[in-house]
Amino acid sequence: MLHIFSGLDFWIGASLLLALFFVLAFEFINGFHDTANAVATVIYTKAMPPHLAVVMSGIFNFLGVLLGGVGVAYAIVHLLPVELLINVDTGQGLAMVFAMLTAAIAWNLGTWYFGIPASSSHTLIGSILGVGLANALLTDLPLRDGVNWNKAIDIGLSLVVSPLAGCLVAGCLLLLFKRWWPVSKMHKTPEQRREIDSKKHPPFWNRLVLVLSAMGVSFVHGSNDGQKGIGLIMLVLIGIVPAQFVLNEASTTYQINRTRDAATNLAAFYERNHATLDGYLGLSAPGSSEQVLPEHFRCDPKLTMPTIAALVDNLQGVVHYSDLPAENRIAIRRYLLCLDDTAKKAANIEGLQDADRQDLSRLRADLTATTEYAPLWVIVAVALALGLGTMVGWRRVVLTVGEKIGKQGMTYAQGMAAQLTAVGAIGMANVFSLPVSTTHVLSSGVAGTMIANKSGLHHSTVRTILLAWVLTLPASMLLSAALFWVGMMFAK
Repeated sequence: MLHIFSGLDFWIGASLLLALFFVLAFEFINGFHDTANAVATVIYTKAMPPHLAVVMSGIFNFLGVLLGGVGVAYAIVHLLPVELLINVDTGQGLAMVFAMLTAAIAWNLGTWYFGIPASSSHTLIGSILGVGLANALLTDLPLRDGVNWNKAIDIGLSLVVSPLAGCLVAGCLLLLFKRWWPVSKMHKTPEQRREIDSKKHPPFWNRLVLVLSAMGVSFVHGSNDGQKGIGLIMLVLIGIVPAQFVLNEASTTYQINRTRDAATNLAAFYERNHATLDGYLGLSAPGSSEQVLPEHFRCDPKLTMPTIAALVDNLQGVVHYSDLPAENRIAIRRYLLCLDDTAKKAANIEGLQDADRQDLSRLRADLTATTEYAPLWVIVAVALALGLGTMVGWRRVVLTVGEKIGKQGMTYAQGMAAQLTAVGAIGMANVFSLPVSTTHVLSSGVAGTMIANKSGLHHSTVRTILLAWVLTLPASMLLSAALFWVGMMFAK
């Protein structure tokens, strides 16, 4: 890890160190901000002692980050438009990173202090969108080009649909529990269990399900939210020290050859689908394949064929990326990102067969195999920060989830229904590389069980949670945009 600081100017090295600290601080805060929701049910129902619950949750968060992959990480990264990702310089990278992180940390701390189950995912995504839009305004780009809106819409839908689905599914699951086991002790609250049965803990099988599902929530939370921290660190490293991190220097010769072959096969694919893609790629334009790439590189579909040619030429005979000069590695990443972006848009053109779309998807995966990665030390650092953060600060949110969402205390069955729903929803989001909010999925699941149980909702608490849900995105966008503008003024 320490080799990344070698050869850097003092102020760049210090800025890099500070930026990494900010990311890990965000993940630490995310740990005690979001993971309180993962252990809220198991603590409130007395299924586990609080300190054992948070320690076990921290361990499962750690494992979730280690084993979760990087799909969600790069879904976050690609919220920014490809033009910003390929042309960011050190000053702009510093302004971008500190604006996003300062806005996200400030909002997370504020909502945690007031015990509001707000979403770290919403906060981070709002901060990224704010930077993208502010960059568009500062560089005279159209606002439609300031953000990768297709990716933003996909993520926005996942953030909206997941809590609604969580509410519905958890409510239905509780109704099934009541139908299958109508007189079970699982339908008692911890207080009723103590008063009627003189028992402190849930019945054995209910307790087992509560404990296992809580650890499941912690694991999927780590794999989803931890990847957001991984994506942020990769943005930091690529923005501040691009020469070392634009490509995975641990890539094998086979992986490099596979990337080059993917580019060659992509050119053949485009020629094979000439009639369908000509209008988008300009394949019939005179001299299209012999065009020279401009000095100030931009992603232009009409330059796809010369971009492929330049990429293949740069990769010819390469055994290790570390053998290439820094400027060549940076150029290769630019070519790969642009080709991937163009291929993604080409896949949506009407007239392509489903089999062709699948081929294009496979080619995109091969193109990005050596750009979408994270070093092991990045994954371990984020896992440690998230895991340690889990072990502090949980008390404020536990009471809100357990008692203040519904007018009655939570029963064991409600806790199981909410947690099982959260595990399923967040696990599915991980499969499709979509970031979701653990906070909103679990809180809405609890609300769904309260409605199904006819317990009624504390309207003031629900209103506060909904207000935080509505305000988080615009507030974090405005704050990060303002901070980015200030940072760019200093960068000049």
